[in-house]
Amino acid sequence: MKTLFKTTTLALALGLSPLTAQAGEKDALYQQLGGTAGITEIVSDLFDYIDKNPRIAPMFENSNKDRIEKLLVEQICDLSGGPCTYSGMDMKRSHTGLGITNMHFNAMVEDLQKAMDDNKVPFRTQNKLLAILAPMLKDMKEDPLPPESDS
Repeated sequence: MKTLFKTTTLALALGLSPLTAQAGEKDALYQQLGGTAGITEIVSDLFDYIDKNPRIAPMFENSNKDRIEKLLVEQICDLSGGPCTYSGMDMKRSHTGLGITNMHFNAMVEDLQKAMDDNKVPFRTQNKLLAILAPMLKDMKEDPLPPESDS
């Protein structure tokens, strides 16, 4: 797991962000993920893991999981070069007030990796997708409140 994060961080630091990938490269990622059907299965399996993960399951208790799954399929399809258009809010707006931390993000990434493993997505393809998703953390995560002063 640590190797994956180091690899993703290194790629991003070197300016190898897949967000600037050529259209053909992104379409290839979409195909490697199994197209819309494959992405839908990965996201479904992801939410099976999330439901059992005590680190993040509580964050989804009062949410419309079907809607979130649909939007995540759209988003991954769109970002990987597929024919979908993401119709949800931007990451900052949709995650404001949720109190997301690195721990929550990492837990979801771990569950996503398990879902991709279950769907026989090659490690290199997993890394390509995670490199696209990793920059979203800055918009999803909320900075902790500064410590209160005694004055």
